[in-house]
Amino acid sequence: MTSLAEIREAPGLEDYLDAIEERLARTVATHPGLVAAVGNEALAAGGKRLRPLLVFLSTPADEEPSIAAGVAVELVHMATLVHDDLIDRAHFRRGKAAAWSVYGPEAARATGDYLFARAFAELTATGDADAVETLADATLCLARGEALQRTQTHDPATTVDAYIRRCELKTGKLFEAACRLGGGSGDYGLALGVAFQIVDDVLDCAGTTIETGKIAGTDLRDGTPTLPLLLAAQQDEVVREALAGGPVDGALVRVAASGALERSRDVALDYASRARACLNGQLHRDELESLTHAVVDRER
Repeated sequence: MTSLAEIREAPGLEDYLDAIEERLARTVATHPGLVAAVGNEALAAGGKRLRPLLVFLSTPADEEPSIAAGVAVELVHMATLVHDDLIDRAHFRRGKAAAWSVYGPEAARATGDYLFARAFAELTATGDADAVETLADATLCLARGEALQRTQTHDPATTVDAYIRRCELKTGKLFEAACRLGGGSGDYGLALGVAFQIVDDVLDCAGTTIETGKIAGTDLRDGTPTLPLLLAAQQDEVVREALAGGPVDGALVRVAASGALERSRDVALDYASRARACLNGQLHRDELESLTHAVVDRER
């Protein structure tokens, strides 16, 4: 099993990520006040920093990894988390109280907007119009993915293809953008992002709050049709009714008993394999290949 800690041992990566953390702290604190304070708490909550990591690993050997790109893509990710928690009324994120539940919906909404604005300020300052366009496209896809999720809520008839499309929009496109901002393969990032999201959805059904920082079964209670829930609903009426908005008691156990978690992991493995197939002679090919395994093998 490959861990993210092992991947972070790549020469120069730890220094790059340290520089990312320093710049993130500075840019979030640019305009002191409530939104900066809430943004700083979101930053302090930590995270895997996968998107800046992808910027670094995708950068060609003859170029310096862009700090601005890594910061911008992570700020967009942070903004989406703040907004997602508000939209979903999720009370916890990474084991801590969500911003909206502490500071209120208005403060959380403003903080997410602030983080989006700071992301584009960082990237615009580089003068790289193509990079700004890449991130803008990914951000638009995030919004489209969120809208698609709203239309699929409490719909157990959602097709697997429609679910995968949502994964591409909500997760894959930002991974794709991170790779493209580094100069690498966007196709690799898109496939990796889908694999990552599928595993996230499996962990929501099978993980514990201690492991994942989130309460298990959130997707089922919210009526969000994820791959394991859709596969289980195809053969279990109790799960189907729960996903449609009915009683959820005992439904998660039935999801596990249906084999849907294992089948979902198989789909994630397939997308990880697709990501590996996109790799050629990249400087960090070994680390990028290892990342596809780490994403699927993780427990949080």
